[in-house]
Amino acid sequence: MRYHRADVVERAVEVLDRHGLADLSMRRLGAELGVQPSALYHHFTDKQTLLAAIADEILQRAAWPTSGDWIERVGAICATLRDAVLAYRDGAELVATVQAFGLGGRQPYDLLLAALHDGGLGDLAPVAARTLLHYVYGHAVDEQTHLQAAAAGAIADEPREVEDFGVGLGIVIAGLQVVHAARR
Repeated sequence: MRYHRADVVERAVEVLDRHGLADLSMRRLGAELGVQPSALYHHFTDKQTLLAAIADEILQRAAWPTSGDWIERVGAICATLRDAVLAYRDGAELVATVQAFGLGGRQPYDLLLAALHDGGLGDLAPVAARTLLHYVYGHAVDEQTHLQAAAAGAIADEPREVEDFGVGLGIVIAGLQVVHAARR
């Protein structure tokens, strides 16, 4: 059977969610699809390109906010990003890595940049967008690692409080508001 690129990405997301990033290989994906791993290179030049496509697919599945003032949009974009990456096993690590390497995952950055520009942050907007992404990805990777370690019995901790994310995000956004007001 001949697969289209979208079919391969769809199955790769499923493999990621079932087995995790460490066990997502071209060999495993090929076996899942019933093809030789070399057949996947028809759609992707290398594994990094495949990982970028998976990250973009995870992000495209999210319902991104488009309304509200800039502060509301920034908060909603960050919350949506957190939920999107936590919806898949190792999703936070994958999307953060792909974005850091500049291979994909630009959608949240672009949305944050637009909201911050709408808020009048000007030349501060790119740094603010990256800072927000660092916060979201760092928190999500920490949260996902904690949940997976607890599920595997490696730690005995209870799941962490979700409010922790919102409080921290509020601190970062409040800091942006203070800096923005001081620059006026």
